[in-house]
Amino acid sequence: MQNLSERTAGFTDSVIRRMTRISLQYGAVNLSQGFPDFEPPRPILDRLAQVAYEDFHQYSITWGAQDFREALAAKQSRLMGRSIDPDSEIVVTCGSTEAMMAAMMTVANPGDKVIIFSPFYENYGADTILSGAEPVYVPLVPPDFHFDPEVLEDAFRQHPKALILCNPSNPCGKVFTRAELEIIADLARKYDVYVITDEVYEHIVYAPRRHTYFAALPDMWERTISCSSLSKTYSITGWRLGYTIAPAEITERIRKVHDFLTVGAAAPLQAAVIPGLRFAQDYYDDLLAKYTHKKALFLKGLDDLRIPHNDPDGAYYVLLDISAFGYDSDLRFCEDLARKVGVGAVPGSSFFREPVSSFIRLHFAKKDETLHDALNRLEKLRIQIPEKRTNV
Repeated sequence: MQNLSERTAGFTDSVIRRMTRISLQYGAVNLSQGFPDFEPPRPILDRLAQVAYEDFHQYSITWGAQDFREALAAKQSRLMGRSIDPDSEIVVTCGSTEAMMAAMMTVANPGDKVIIFSPFYENYGADTILSGAEPVYVPLVPPDFHFDPEVLEDAFRQHPKALILCNPSNPCGKVFTRAELEIIADLARKYDVYVITDEVYEHIVYAPRRHTYFAALPDMWERTISCSSLSKTYSITGWRLGYTIAPAEITERIRKVHDFLTVGAAAPLQAAVIPGLRFAQDYYDDLLAKYTHKKALFLKGLDDLRIPHNDPDGAYYVLLDISAFGYDSDLRFCEDLARKVGVGAVPGSSFFREPVSSFIRLHFAKKDETLHDALNRLEKLRIQIPEKRTNV
C-alpha cells in the first residue's frame, strides 16, 4: 500500500472534542467545548418549526439564500460602517470552520507562509497545513497577551501571504486594541499581506473594551477576508452557519472553493435564522449583559477558591494557571480533573505553539446553575489533586 498523505500525518484528533468525550465518560460538567446549555432565541425556534413545513428542503443558492444574505448584509453593514453588497461580497458557509478554510485556500499557495498569533484556536494551524502553506507563529505574551511589534515585523519580513487574526481571541479572550490593530494594518500594507479575521465573538466584548472590525480600518477592506459565524451570537453551534465578507473579486474565488468543499449550508436553517439577523440592537445589548453576568459569577467563584486565572476582555473562555499542581502534562491534568473532580477542561498546550503546559481552558457559556455546579465540584480540587508547589 502507498503511504497516506504526508500533509496530514502529524494531525491528531481535536483535543477540544476529545475532552468533551472524556467529560461524557466521567459525567463531568463539560466546560471544555464552547457551546451553551441554554436555548436559542424564541423567534428563531418558532421560525424553525414553521420552516419544517415549507419548501426549504432542497439546495439553496450555493453561496447562500438570497434573503439570508440580504438580512446578513443589512446587519453587518450597520456594524462595520460600510454598505456590504449581499450579491457580490458574502458567502454563506458551513460554520466559521469552513469559512476559515475557504478563505485560506483562496489566498494561499503551497509554500506560502501564514502568520498566526499564539495561543490560537487549533484549526488555524491545520488550515494552513491543509492549504500547503507554512505557519509562522508570533507569541501573545501572558498575562495580558500583548505582542511585541518588532517580533511581529520579523514575521512579516518573511514575506507571508496572509495573517490570521482572531478577535476577540479564543482561547485567551484578548480583544485587540485599536492601536494594536493599526500596527497590524500598517505591516499588512507595508508587506502586501492579506488578513483573514475570525470574529465569531464580535458581540461578546466586555466594557470598557470595544470591538473594532479589521476590515473597517483605513485601506484594509481591500485586503481583508472577514470570517464569522452565527453559532455564538444566537446559541446555535449545531446549526453550522458561518460566512465570509470580502471584496467582490475575492468573494468570487471564495464561492468557487466553497462550492467544491460543501456545495452549500443547510437551506432550512438559513431560512429559520433570518429573524435573528433582523434583531434590534437591544438583543445584542442583552446578550452582552448576560455574558458579563456569567463572567462575573464564574470568575468570582474561581477567586473565592483561590484558583489563579486570567481576566478575558471578550469571548467566554478563561485560562486557569495549574502550575502549582506540578503536572508535566496538562492533558493528564485535564483527564484527572474530569475523572476525580468532575469538571471538563481543555489543556492549554493545544493552543500554544510555545512549550506551555501550565494553563487549562474553561468556558462559562452555561446556565447559572451549571456554573454553580462546576464551582461546587472545584471546591474539592486540592483534595482530589493536591498541590505540589507554590505558584511563582
